[in-house]
Amino acid sequence: MFFLTNGNGCINILSYPELKPVQSINAHPSNCICIKFDPMGKYFATGSADALVSLWDVDELVCVRCFSRLDWPVRTLSFSHDGKMLASASEDHFIDIAEVETGDKLWEVQCESPTFTVAWHPKRPLLAFACDDKDGKYDSSREAGTVKLFGLPNDS
Repeated sequence: MFFLTNGNGCINILSYPELKPVQSINAHPSNCICIKFDPMGKYFATGSADALVSLWDVDELVCVRCFSRLDWPVRTLSFSHDGKMLASASEDHFIDIAEVETGDKLWEVQCESPTFTVAWHPKRPLLAFACDDKDGKYDSSREAGTVKLFGLPNDS
């Protein structure tokens, strides 16, 4: 199966490799911006312009939980290597890291600018993220940015 989000708040499920429509799920009331599957194959998450992250059961195709700690459209999602944590980010100046099974907030990683992407290390609880941090610190006329890490021994 091939899962695709769209501007109508739906998740379109297509057969693969034929890419024929199989099912469409109404997931959010506004644009679905991103989708990510957990490495265990149990869940997938969607992020939307409504600032919600929804967690879906892969087998049942039902929403099991929503995360609502962001105020801006969700730009990026990433599950940890063991599928126990979900990082989500937006134009808010923090990254939300939640426990998948309970929805509880584990960390709120502070950022000085909006976050474009988050990605967990494939084997360790280490999160890489990139922000739109070129204003002020760097030459704003260049397309520049930095990749930062969360989860190193000094982080809390």
